[in-house]
Amino acid sequence: MGIADDAVEVRAQGWRTLAALHGMLETALEKALSTGHGLSVVEYTVLDALSRQDGWHMRMQQLSRAAALSGSATTRLVTRLEDRGLLARILCKDDRRGIYTELTDEGRALLEQARPAHDAALEKSLAEAEQVPELSDLVDAFHRVTART
Repeated sequence: MGIADDAVEVRAQGWRTLAALHGMLETALEKALSTGHGLSVVEYTVLDALSRQDGWHMRMQQLSRAAALSGSATTRLVTRLEDRGLLARILCKDDRRGIYTELTDEGRALLEQARPAHDAALEKSLAEAEQVPELSDLVDAFHRVTART
């Protein structure tokens, strides 16, 4: 193996470690949110992103970025959440092509009910991951990054 091959392997191992931690966290969050609140992780992410707008709304493109979804997947998700009464679509007055999404009172209430379960599952999963030698450095880095915000 040459130096370049070693660098590629190091990056690949880093990616595998990140994917393992992500999978572990997502599985725990999915279980906690779906069991107690009927939400998926991505649904929770969308509701959470909208709740942080302080009474404002988000364009669909912004919501796509916040949820790490394609435009079409975001549209389908918004439709499902709208059908459940958790968010509303609003047409932009200045640009008829623009569509905003906004959290409804029902959506805000469900999010507030689900937030403690989300936070507890995240905390527990990170503590468990910290005990896995292959994941502990990544969990430490996660804590350092979140401590800065």
